Amino acid sequence: MIGDFSKAIAQVFDRRFLGVLLKSLGLTIGLLAAITAVLFYFLSFIPAIDFTVPFTDWHITLLDEVAKTASIGLILIFSSFLMFPVATVFIGLFLDEIADAVEGRHYPHLPAPRRQSLREALTQGFEFMLLLIGANIVALIFYLILNVAAPLVFWLVNGYLLGREYFEIVAARRMDAREAKSLRNKHLMSTWAAGALIAIPLSIPVVNLIVPLIGVAAFVHLFHRKMARTA
Repeated sequence: MIGDFSKAIAQVFDRRFLGVLLKSLGLTIGLLAAITAVLFYFLSFIPAIDFTVPFTDWHITLLDEVAKTASIGLILIFSSFLMFPVATVFIGLFLDEIADAVEGRHYPHLPAPRRQSLREALTQGFEFMLLLIGANIVALIFYLILNVAAPLVFWLVNGYLLGREYFEIVAARRMDAREAKSLRNKHLMSTWAAGALIAIPLSIPVVNLIVPLIGVAAFVHLFHRKMARTA
């Protein structure tokens, strides 16, 4: 498994990898910037508040500025939280380019794979993004309760989701969805562990934008390794 990730990382500077990385980074940053701009636009409508509390001498001013400052902090946190799920969606659009680059270098004997339509890639990507966000919002309760163990829960939850999604979308290029799911269930612990390796750096800003690229490439190697053992 470590070998799968080592091969993926070694290929990061492949011209095709860099092309996908630049496109996905551009789209991710562009979308997050657009979301931020919209939020700032609505924040501009917060009215200035300046009044004296009844029956006291307390004079309160600039509450709008306090609200805006707090909102900016929330926007930054929100953007960091969304960074990886959004990047995952855009990486999914270029899945075939990543997988083709990996297979072209390491598995040149393979026949042409099944191609996903743009609609299929977008639908699958957005469904996974919503699942990822929803699962982490629910898991947030356990993060708060477990305190010190919260990182472990984060890695386990996201490791399972990432392992499931990445293995099945990579496998779907070479077999139908039912076979892909069956193969993933057969190798559940391996795919979960590989997903956890992807989940570990998710909390590192900027690095988490590159993780989906490396993840797809590593799972291409993992899939072909499992197929070779099955054959």
